[in-house]
Amino acid sequence: MPKSSRAALKPPARRKKRAEEHEEHEDTERWLVTYADMLTLLCVLFIILFSMSSIDSTKYQELKEGLAAGFGHSANILSGSSPLLDDQGPTSAGEQVMDNTQVTDVPSNVTAKIKQAVSQAVSQSQQQANQRTYADAEAQVKSLLGLWHRIEHRLAEKGLAGDVQATVDERGLVVSLVSKHVVFAPNVATLTARGDRIVDTIAPVLASVKEPIEVDGHTNQVKVKPKYYPTDWELSSARAVNVLRRLNETDAIPADRLSATGFGHTKPLEDPSIPGSQQINKRVDIVVLSQAPAETRELYQQVQADLQKSQNKTGDQP
Repeated sequence: MPKSSRAALKPPARRKKRAEEHEEHEDTERWLVTYADMLTLLCVLFIILFSMSSIDSTKYQELKEGLAAGFGHSANILSGSSPLLDDQGPTSAGEQVMDNTQVTDVPSNVTAKIKQAVSQAVSQSQQQANQRTYADAEAQVKSLLGLWHRIEHRLAEKGLAGDVQATVDERGLVVSLVSKHVVFAPNVATLTARGDRIVDTIAPVLASVKEPIEVDGHTNQVKVKPKYYPTDWELSSARAVNVLRRLNETDAIPADRLSATGFGHTKPLEDPSIPGSQQINKRVDIVVLSQAPAETRELYQQVQADLQKSQNKTGDQP
């Protein structure tokens, strides 16, 4: 190709190169448009938030009246409580519903009927909830008493029924090993041979349920320092631990179901002023802990008393 022809082709190549550089320059600056749009939107957002942060009550009232007039109603149709303007809201959820729906066009007797219906519905709902809770508590108490009857039956077969008492309180079933027939010797924490027989007799029944078991040690209220322990706290704790170890090591109740607590002389089973009560108050309680909700367990003693009254009326044996 002649040199003149090659020279004629060079200028277009330079123009093409400059065009490409120009396009690249334009592409690298397009992000500025997006960035500017984002800043504009953020500015609008903060303006809106600022405008919502406070309300001119006068302008709000004018807007309310204008809207009411425009829809052909009196301004009173919007007289309900506004949480944006009122410092103090309704005193209850029921009153809030009634205030937000109040209009002057509704007759007063209709409003009263609505309030009465709401009140009755709330009362009925609460009554049903109480009935369900009581029914749950009754079922739990009957189950715990059934567990006690099984324990009592096994003790009676071994001639040990007089050594144990039981009750149901908010914790669950409380089986008390009383010392009336010498469960513990004075000042010591080890069970006697009769005490071992009692624990071994009730252990299979306790093993048949899944609830946790708490062993509580107690001393009597005689104001005498224990012979082998610094205070009655240590003595009561040692008694609880010995019973717990018997349940675990001899009767194979899992350790993760067992716990021990010492109460000293602080929780007598019977009034200390009653003759013979000190023999009863020196004891260990084996508590089958109920897993029901607290509001259900609070009704246990009431349910037990009601069941006892019902049994006394019908003449049934508890």
